[in-house]
Amino acid sequence: MGFLERGFEKSEFEKRTLKAQKMMAEQKLDAVFLTTEPNVRYFSGFFTQFWESPTRPWFLIVPATGKPIAVIPEIGASGMAATWIDDIHTWTSPTPSDDGISIVAEILKNLSRKYGRIGATLGVESHLRMPFNNFIELSSRLTHIEFIDIATEIHCLRSVKSEAEIEKIRQACKTANIGFANIPNHARTGQTEQDICKQMRIDMLEAGADIIKYLISGSGLNGYNSIIMGPTDRRLNNGDVLIIDVGAVYDGYFSDFDRNFAFGRPSDTTLKAYKSVYEATDAGFKTARPGATTTDIYTAMWSVMEAAGALGNDVGRLGHGLGMQLTEWPSITPFDNTQLVPGMVITLEPGMMYAPGKFMVHEENIVITEAGAEYLSVRCSPELVIIE
Repeated sequence: MGFLERGFEKSEFEKRTLKAQKMMAEQKLDAVFLTTEPNVRYFSGFFTQFWESPTRPWFLIVPATGKPIAVIPEIGASGMAATWIDDIHTWTSPTPSDDGISIVAEILKNLSRKYGRIGATLGVESHLRMPFNNFIELSSRLTHIEFIDIATEIHCLRSVKSEAEIEKIRQACKTANIGFANIPNHARTGQTEQDICKQMRIDMLEAGADIIKYLISGSGLNGYNSIIMGPTDRRLNNGDVLIIDVGAVYDGYFSDFDRNFAFGRPSDTTLKAYKSVYEATDAGFKTARPGATTTDIYTAMWSVMEAAGALGNDVGRLGHGLGMQLTEWPSITPFDNTQLVPGMVITLEPGMMYAPGKFMVHEENIVITEAGAEYLSVRCSPELVIIE
């Protein structure tokens, strides 16, 4: 697989910051206060596995003008200094009595204050990733300053990917494509879900994935009843259907799509269900173009499955955004209504209950372009792959 350079040019972060500052002016904000790994990385380029440790908080402040300001544990100083950020404040952490709060408060107090409002991701699909008591303490120190929820605004900024971001997602998809393509070569009746998924993980790593952060499966006779609990030690038998859903990562960006496999002769009902979700994906793909909405995509896909006799869908949505996280805003639901614009990367994930307790789910990754949609994953076979 061809080499794709890691990281981004400095101009990438400059553009992201300017877009955020334009949003801040519109929302009448003096600064934005960020605390989560994807948001800190998005504006700084600080990329480390150390976020897996929940002990220390990390902070990034985006002022109304100028470059972001980092307030981070001392252990990360050299890593942050290697990014485009040059205003870096540190403390010895963990220090439960004051884990960076006094430094953050002092910086925010000293920033140019026009509105007395600071944006933070406090709402939908967000979290603080700092002790709540510390956030209360920070708020109490900033008299006459109000924290405003801008979760949706940050989601919206990140939902439109640059060409460089799209290429990283495309690369992650390539490794997952290879893993799926190899499954018929090594999967056999009698193996467990764990056996099959372990070999797939190896294949994707050898194909160039940095890490396989998400790999789940489900199986059962003529269908499966769960798509989030495996891989298990259940052995595949004749008549079983196996789903595998993978989030391979390249340079911090995810793929997220699944494939279905039948072992032995599947039932006619199973084959019909597979055809239905395949055709629903086609309908979603044709609908996915600038100006359409996530709800338009939902309606197009669900109409196909409903006409095919779908008994329901317990997933709650038929796709979502994709990028630095496995699932990102927006969601493809009947009520989301987010308008699509070029640069958005989303999943098409039609799924339905086609018999009591039996599900069929399909997923592809696409990017919205000026001309419509483009597949980032290799489109699956129109016929259910059968493993003898």
